[in-house]
Amino acid sequence: MKRLFGHSQPTTTTANRRQRSPRSAIASLLLWLFLLCSVVVLTLGITTTLVTAQSDGNLKEQEDQFIREYALPSSPAKPPVYKPRPASPPKQQSPSSPQRQAVPPAQRQTSPAPAPQQRQSAPQQRQNVTPRPAPRSAPPPVADEPAPARRREPVQETVEDSPIEDTSTAETLPTGQYVLEFNRSPVVGNRFRLQGIYSEARLGFTRPHGWKMQSAKALIRFQHSPSLLANRSNLTVRVNDRSVGSVPLNRKEAEVGSVAFNIPPGVIQDYNDLSVVVQQNTDPQCSDPSDPTLWTEILPDSKLVLGYQSQAVPLSFSGYPYPFFDELSLEPNRIAYLLPKLGEAWLTAAPRLQAALGRLADFRPIETRLVEDIDQVEANERLVIIGTPEDQPGLEDLDLPYSIAGNQILDGNKSPLPDDVGVLMLATAQDGSVPVLVATGNGPVGVAKAAQFLVQPDPSKIGTGQAILVSDLKEVSAPPPRQWPRYLPDKNSFALSDIKTQVNGEPFKDVTVRGSGAPPIEIDFRALPDDRFKRGSSMTLRYSYGPQVNPRTSAVEVLLDDVFIGGARLNSDKGGNRESLKVDLPAELIQSNSKLTVAFRLNSREPAKCGRVTDQQLTGTLHSDTSFNLNRDTFAQLPDLKLLRSGYPFTAPQDLSSTAMVVPDPPSDADLLTLLAASERLGRLSRADSVQLAVYTASTLPPDIRKSHHLVGIGIREKFPFPEVFESGGFRLGSALSRQWSQGSINTWPDSEGMIKQIVSPANRDRVLLALTAQRESGLDQVRQVINKDPWFFQLREDTVLISSNQENPSSYDPDAYKLKFLEDAPSTSRIENATLLSKASRFIQEHWFILPIAVVGIALLLYGISQLYLKRITDKRITDKT
Repeated sequence: MKRLFGHSQPTTTTANRRQRSPRSAIASLLLWLFLLCSVVVLTLGITTTLVTAQSDGNLKEQEDQFIREYALPSSPAKPPVYKPRPASPPKQQSPSSPQRQAVPPAQRQTSPAPAPQQRQSAPQQRQNVTPRPAPRSAPPPVADEPAPARRREPVQETVEDSPIEDTSTAETLPTGQYVLEFNRSPVVGNRFRLQGIYSEARLGFTRPHGWKMQSAKALIRFQHSPSLLANRSNLTVRVNDRSVGSVPLNRKEAEVGSVAFNIPPGVIQDYNDLSVVVQQNTDPQCSDPSDPTLWTEILPDSKLVLGYQSQAVPLSFSGYPYPFFDELSLEPNRIAYLLPKLGEAWLTAAPRLQAALGRLADFRPIETRLVEDIDQVEANERLVIIGTPEDQPGLEDLDLPYSIAGNQILDGNKSPLPDDVGVLMLATAQDGSVPVLVATGNGPVGVAKAAQFLVQPDPSKIGTGQAILVSDLKEVSAPPPRQWPRYLPDKNSFALSDIKTQVNGEPFKDVTVRGSGAPPIEIDFRALPDDRFKRGSSMTLRYSYGPQVNPRTSAVEVLLDDVFIGGARLNSDKGGNRESLKVDLPAELIQSNSKLTVAFRLNSREPAKCGRVTDQQLTGTLHSDTSFNLNRDTFAQLPDLKLLRSGYPFTAPQDLSSTAMVVPDPPSDADLLTLLAASERLGRLSRADSVQLAVYTASTLPPDIRKSHHLVGIGIREKFPFPEVFESGGFRLGSALSRQWSQGSINTWPDSEGMIKQIVSPANRDRVLLALTAQRESGLDQVRQVINKDPWFFQLREDTVLISSNQENPSSYDPDAYKLKFLEDAPSTSRIENATLLSKASRFIQEHWFILPIAVVGIALLLYGISQLYLKRITDKRITDKT
């Protein structure tokens, strides 16, 4: 029994060990957990180290591979320096001449490679086509001529006392003088009149990049009423709110006063404001503000004389688009394209770049021409070279960061770059007076990629240096067809803050105006071109105004294109905070160029004393949460050249991805210049993050593009890529300079008129075909001028425009240089719409209202017949039941 139960009776040591067993188990468990965590941490650390080393190895391997593929030049090249030259002075006139006039420019030379010519004393109508040898045809040379009211009087001199250091050597830069006449401003025109006791007018001007101001002077010529009191009347000139001088208005009757006001050069900024202020009195005690004899006339030949020194500018892509486009320039930006051996790459890249420049320019003019050789480029022109080294042999004459050998661009290891890599480079020509932009590559894909980098704003922001290799460029998706940034939102209910301003593209914010003569607040209320408004559109105006207004004579008004559509009295002399006013928006007034104006008519409670009113405490505020509720359909009747004023339908979507331009095969210089002009115009009329415009020759146009895109055909009649244009409609151009209209046919000699015609595309009734054509290239030049110049382009309407001129060498600055005749002879029309079935039915009834009475009578007769048949059946049934 002892042996049986000996193990069942524990000793003291065993009992103690068993009592400690739970603690030991916990300690052991903790120890094992600690060891396990240590092993896990050690394993993770080793793994992370291995992964990091492997990743670093892969990254190092990728970097080494990139360096092996695209080795950089051995030593950084010295940045090219652009040295703008002031134009040479004009010929001196006799001292007896009372007023300096611009010297008429001479005709350009017509040799294939003319020598560079000096810039004339006024902006000119540039000869946009440089004559070229056969076989490429060129339009006849056009004489340069000065534009009215634009004069540039440069003075070439040397600055000796303040040389400018350029890297290691000191170089004295030339100075120039620029004369800016007042009548260049549309505010002045031919009449600049200041009326009343106190009157002020403002003119704006810019200081171009690269100008270091040396002197500035305002030459004011004026006349004033002989009734003014000299001791109580004066004229003051201010520049950027700083007074630069004042003179009494003491001239005798009909005498012209002329005063020169010196302006400190430091006052001149990039954007400047010149104010002319007059205080006028005809009574020593109290003058009547409505007295018509209170006037002063600033003559339009008053001018600003700006003395400047041209600064050398090291070229870098961080400053792009300057100097190839200067938004501060007082002259048109001058672009010259070096013609290559034409191929698909140039035909696509050059129009896209020109469209991007048009977007940058907006309303600013650009002069474009073609050259065959770098030596033909004039000083201060901007040269653009697009194409492979094989297509552009002139690249070898430039000092470029990447060397060229055997028509191949080489990297630092003298190895050719891949064909799909784009190369952008900056250089100079003509001793630094011409900046050169090069978009090239060893293949067409690389050339297109390099040019596309420049037209997409986001990638171009990261560019720097004088050379960029574009190996990968993300394609930007097309925006929705009705997403137009400078127009009304596509949604029917939106706030004022959803409308982008024209000035900087920023959302509209609260605006406060002050004083009894508070300026009106203008809002670009631009409807989309295919918007068709119906009754029921409204606006809820939210506004505030300050205290001390006169409730009897103060009001807020709303105008649409200067037509009064609503208003309310400011009925509290204590002011109002966030008051609201609902205004109906007339459907027939809302257009694609409409302006909505909110005007505060503020009058003080205190009466005016001798024309002096204390009114600066009077304020009115328009709030950005002002709301709109629009009732509209979406459709457009095509063809209609009036819609082309806003770019429709070619700018829908805004990246131009639904538009294809087609030129003859091979194109002439006139065809290419018209192509660039049309691309620039579409760029001015659109806003997007990319340009996807497609360009083809007549023989390379794919059938699917012909069917799916809106088409723009360019060329003279004999080589026009779409002959069906001349076979449709009542007006037709035929062979042997013939013309046909209705039942008549004539032959003309010569036929130098141009024609712009729009028809429904033969390949797709939902697309249109725009023809820019003529019988001769001189007529095609007239088409290009109309496309380029706003005064003529914004007159387009109907579906056909005939362009003619009675002048031998018409000036592009003369508003009467060209005559436009409008015809409406489209053989068929097409409606492009995006509306609900109910909207379509409603519009159909509105357009065919005469069918409504017939339909009512028909429906009544049908219901009458049905009711008679039903009654007959009931009667027959009753008779049957009785029998």
